[in-house]
Amino acid sequence: MATNLESAFHLSQLAHPLLKASSLGSIVLMSSVAGIVHTGSSIYGATKGAMNQLGRNLACEWASDNIRVNSVCPWVIATPLANDGLRDEEFGKAVESKTPMGRVGNANEVSSLVAFLCLPAASYITGQTICVDGGATVNGFSFKPQH
Repeated sequence: MATNLESAFHLSQLAHPLLKASSLGSIVLMSSVAGIVHTGSSIYGATKGAMNQLGRNLACEWASDNIRVNSVCPWVIATPLANDGLRDEEFGKAVESKTPMGRVGNANEVSSLVAFLCLPAASYITGQTICVDGGATVNGFSFKPQH
């Protein structure tokens, strides 16, 4: 909770006066599809789900201060941390089979969305939870734990 939720909340609180003064503030919370669908980690998913709700609440509370708040929820993205797991051929194939686009995402596919959400072009987008997941969250996959 401290790493995934409280840090986002406290950083947002600290940034609030500066963002309000800018009159065009934008907060983008880095969440996960685990906050939307069950992916195998209950506590991680709960913290990311709480982060998504925090984003919706702050979006409503701070809209009058011209501060927008959105959450970005990646699925499996090719990063150094994820690449360790993707070296496991079975895991990589499982991810690809659950993703309609049939591949993991790239970091620039997430960062491009984050950059867009910070631009004036996104000035009417707030309170949204946006997945960058190749369609995985709408694919109806389910997690089945191994016993």
